[in-house]
Amino acid sequence: MSELQINTTQNVKINFTAAGIGERVLAFILDWAIKIGYMLVLSWTVGAYDNMDDWSQIAINTVLSFPVMFYTLALESFLNGQTIGKKALKIRVVKIDGFQASLSDYVVRWFFRIADIYLFFLGFFVIIFSKKSQRIGDMAAGTGVINLKDSITIKHTILENLVEDYKPSYPNVIKLSDNDARIIKDTFISAKAAKDYPTLIKLRNKLVEVVGIKDIKQKTDIEFIDVILKDYNYYTQNM
Repeated sequence: MSELQINTTQNVKINFTAAGIGERVLAFILDWAIKIGYMLVLSWTVGAYDNMDDWSQIAINTVLSFPVMFYTLALESFLNGQTIGKKALKIRVVKIDGFQASLSDYVVRWFFRIADIYLFFLGFFVIIFSKKSQRIGDMAAGTGVINLKDSITIKHTILENLVEDYKPSYPNVIKLSDNDARIIKDTFISAKAAKDYPTLIKLRNKLVEVVGIKDIKQKTDIEFIDVILKDYNYYTQNM
């Protein structure tokens, strides 16, 4: 399987395993099975419209076919890049520039299904020969499909979960680099898990020296280092 490298907004590169062609085909088949099931249900009820004129039947059938036409677009938009098939196979559509895929990105992918799927399954061959396992719609939208079975979580990066009204404490953290933040976080996680308090004390002292902090506002070293990492994320996200 090929790797898909995502550049986050903080210029952090994260490698994910691109979804394989087999997984994507199986997800596609599952989604189509759901669509076919829906259409079969419609065919069983079509008799209810037999007494209507042709134009009325066409209008009703067109409206009832919308769930099939917009199935992929609607589900990927509402389920964060997944359809039922993709969710079952644990794969997801993501932006390769690190941003959250938008409705316009999903629309572009959906539109190019005309070429990818209905034009002799062109997308199948494009995925095979693409370095990032992208179909034409992915290339046009700047997206890729990743495998979630072994995806990297936020704890493996310098990223931190911040609440919307987060208030930073130490503006001087911008003196640190992404590499500094990565080393600090790795050391912090390891030392905290091992209850290695001497290392936490050394890390705190080094941060006070490098960042230039005169007054520590937190009660413990763990709280202080955690705030430093969050502050770094806050300022680098808003620069």
